[in-house]
Amino acid sequence: MKRALILDFGGVISRTLFETHDETERALGLPAGTLTWRGPFDPASDPLWQAMQRGELSERDYWLQRAREVGTLLGETWDAMETLVQRARGAEPDRIVRPETAALVRDAQNAGIRLAILSNELDLFYGRSLRERLPLLQAFEHISDATYTGLLKPDPQAYLGCLQALGLPPEDAVFVDDQARNVDGARRLGIPTVVFDVTRPGDSCDQARRLVGLAG
Repeated sequence: MKRALILDFGGVISRTLFETHDETERALGLPAGTLTWRGPFDPASDPLWQAMQRGELSERDYWLQRAREVGTLLGETWDAMETLVQRARGAEPDRIVRPETAALVRDAQNAGIRLAILSNELDLFYGRSLRERLPLLQAFEHISDATYTGLLKPDPQAYLGCLQALGLPPEDAVFVDDQARNVDGARRLGIPTVVFDVTRPGDSCDQARRLVGLAG
């Protein structure tokens, strides 16, 4: 059994904004069907997403453009992704959690597997207060957040810093992320990995279970 499970936050623990357009529209008072970009759920609907996947812009730049677009729909100027996330999701943070991942976290915790988060923008996008308002985050003994470290995945130092905080070598952990470039970065360091498919979260969680030693 592996000694630690390291998870990304957005996409792995949290459902993506692509999956919750209806909730975002209600929260912001937008007509149903206003938001049409669907990222990995319908790449043809989202040329900007396709450009990000080709490496033509960063994930942060993608979401900054989407935040600006949504702000314009409301007659406002939004120059930060966190404005979109917090306005769309601030009232009910528990609703953003994937039930499949929550079950994986609980089972890992019960089995004595150590838990950590390695995120590029947890507090930047969601706000520091989420840590107190989302009970599931209390299960994680360590949160490494590039909001403060400045070490963005796939920089090797981002993964190594998280492992150092846990006191573990790469082979003793499993890393799970929904962005292939971030998974590749972990794999190059010898960390067992799972590419989390947001369109099939149950299958991805099952794969993580097998790698970490929870499934027979």
